[in-house]
Amino acid sequence: MERFLQGCRAAVQHAEKTNRQLHVVLGNESCDLDSAVSSIVLAYYLAQTSDARLAFVPVLNTPRSEFPLRTECTFFLKERGVPEEYLVFRDEIDLHALHRAGLLSLSLVDHNVLPSGDVILEEVVTEVIDHRPLERRCNPKCCVTAELVGSCATLVTEKILMGASQILDTQVASLLHGTIVLDCVNMAPEAGKVTPKDSKYITLLESRFPDLPERSATFELLQKAKFDVSGLTTEQMLRKDLKVLSEEDINLAMSAIYVNLEAFLQRKDLHRDLSTFCQRHGYNVLVTMMIAFSERHEPFRQLAVYSRDERLRKSVCGALECSENPELQLSPLPSPYCDLQAYNQGNTFASRKKVLPVLKHLLSSGELVSAMQLGGAESSNPRKEAHRSCCSRTAGDQLPEGYGPLEEAGRDLTEEAELGCQGYRKQPDDPLLDEETPLPPTPMNSLVEGCPLDRGLPKLTAEAFLEKLNQITVTGSDASRTGDGEL
Repeated sequence: MERFLQGCRAAVQHAEKTNRQLHVVLGNESCDLDSAVSSIVLAYYLAQTSDARLAFVPVLNTPRSEFPLRTECTFFLKERGVPEEYLVFRDEIDLHALHRAGLLSLSLVDHNVLPSGDVILEEVVTEVIDHRPLERRCNPKCCVTAELVGSCATLVTEKILMGASQILDTQVASLLHGTIVLDCVNMAPEAGKVTPKDSKYITLLESRFPDLPERSATFELLQKAKFDVSGLTTEQMLRKDLKVLSEEDINLAMSAIYVNLEAFLQRKDLHRDLSTFCQRHGYNVLVTMMIAFSERHEPFRQLAVYSRDERLRKSVCGALECSENPELQLSPLPSPYCDLQAYNQGNTFASRKKVLPVLKHLLSSGELVSAMQLGGAESSNPRKEAHRSCCSRTAGDQLPEGYGPLEEAGRDLTEEAELGCQGYRKQPDDPLLDEETPLPPTPMNSLVEGCPLDRGLPKLTAEAFLEKLNQITVTGSDASRTGDGEL
């Protein structure tokens, strides 16, 4: 594998000079573990079984500078002996120049349509392997494998075992095995991710390579790595799980970070880093949700609201404090900075996905724009005014269409996948929810939208306890709705 990847970098560097055709295996833009491993392993397979005149190159569809944010990827590839320096990232290869030179063909893995900026490359797509519903138009020149399984790596494993199983060695098998285990939540049926095909091929890999690491151990290591931000800078921590809302001249960012507030506030040069981050990206307000576990393995959430503009900061704080849908149960915590307000969040089920509509409604109300226009002109009691405005709005008005009541918390699962798995349908014009399709459940890339606190990992974990508790709550709500006819 290492020699193959070294050759890939050399082929990219000299492609136009040597006039050699490149066949690029391109993952999706999230560059999660499934996408990265599927592209690497499929390219390796094609290089062993196809025309030697072609150079088969896996391309990780993210800039190299962004890759450290994919902590489970960096950890797992290093653990499995895949040197990061030999990988090719999207900003290191000019696909459009290769296309214009007639030197490019493409395989897509873990997605089946190209984004608008790459749509011209569709004409050179010759293969698609994906585990989402098919969105691309039929093209007889393109071989498509699209099946609703838990992991794209399952379909890559199937292709290898049916085509040239002899190329499988322990390293390749362990890459596929670990990815499937992570995507399918340790193959636990309770999580709603695993399909019979996933189970079939994970079992086949284990039977051929009995020395593969035990599933649970692999899953726990990858889960831990996914949320390990210890090696990241403050900016990287903030960007790892970031959502941005905009209205006129106001940009409000909300980030999720997997450390407790105390540890975050003790980071060296934090105040300078927060100011630099907001200025660099044009954010007027930064809301940070901390997700961590106590010594008893009980999950908790904390919030921090940062803005150099006092009126904006107080308006956002007022909206969060007065929110009734959901009620966050905020209690102020000490802050070392006058422009950062810290809170403990009593309602641990109020994930970022549930808080975002509150902030969106605040933006759409025009309150922040008005505060911005007023500049530094303070009223006699701006905090009281912010509270009164927020309270009157959340008490009497509904949130924007498309956001259900708090009782639907049990259906608000991981941001990328489990919404679809439960049959949830987003509103077509809803800008807060990620682009997603009803099935299949895609890999769990983020816990911030409800997992682990809404839909935790199964069996003997703090998350599992909350999962069961939340199911009881939702069942009770459903029963009430059935009895009453309507809410």
